[in-house]
Amino acid sequence: MVFRMVGKAASALSAPSALSALLMCWLAYLVVVAAWASASFDDAMSSVPVAIPSLSTRQTEILLRVEDPTFYQHSGLSLADGQGLATISSAVASQVFLSDRRLAGMEGALQRFYRGVFDCCKRADFGRDVMALVLNAKLSKDKQLALYVSEVYMGTNRGQQVKGLTAAAQSYLGKPLQQTTEQEFIGLVAMIKAPNWYHPVRNPAAHLLRAARIQALLSGKCKPDGWFDTSYNRCTP
Repeated sequence: MVFRMVGKAASALSAPSALSALLMCWLAYLVVVAAWASASFDDAMSSVPVAIPSLSTRQTEILLRVEDPTFYQHSGLSLADGQGLATISSAVASQVFLSDRRLAGMEGALQRFYRGVFDCCKRADFGRDVMALVLNAKLSKDKQLALYVSEVYMGTNRGQQVKGLTAAAQSYLGKPLQQTTEQEFIGLVAMIKAPNWYHPVRNPAAHLLRAARIQALLSGKCKPDGWFDTSYNRCTP
């Protein structure tokens, strides 16, 4: 009887203890991520191509309204309606810290580890969010935006991977980004969420619907239905 009572008491204590241990490990992991990102920032940035701002004021307004409504106000993370799981800052953090541009030494070993964690568990891993906070503290918003515009993945066209809005304008529209009409630019922005699904060549119906919903959003006819609503399914063309 006594042993049974002791066993029950031990079981009652073990669950909170295990939970506390897991929480401490998780917090330690995030602290190490922050320290690594801060220490490796200069080396990581040295291998990133210099990005030149290439959007007009109106194009910037359109891009931010869809991809990151509070970009110039937040510190790397955002809970704004229509934001979803990633900000422009967190996307750029992935480009800077987790791209195929490899770091050397211990920084490189940790980079490979974090890349593996992110590839495996991106929806549950907060490591990239911590990297976004570090990046936002070290890189101006204008430079973040320029990097995003030059590096964002825009699908595959004619057998070639397309990166950046400038390359996308040439590949899909055959013209410089600065010469695109507002509707054409909206069509490019419509691809960003899932560029090989909202593809103007391979899936034109889905692409046109996405662009029409963005147009409705921009015109004020509808708005996102909460933080996770990045599809705008309630926006009727």
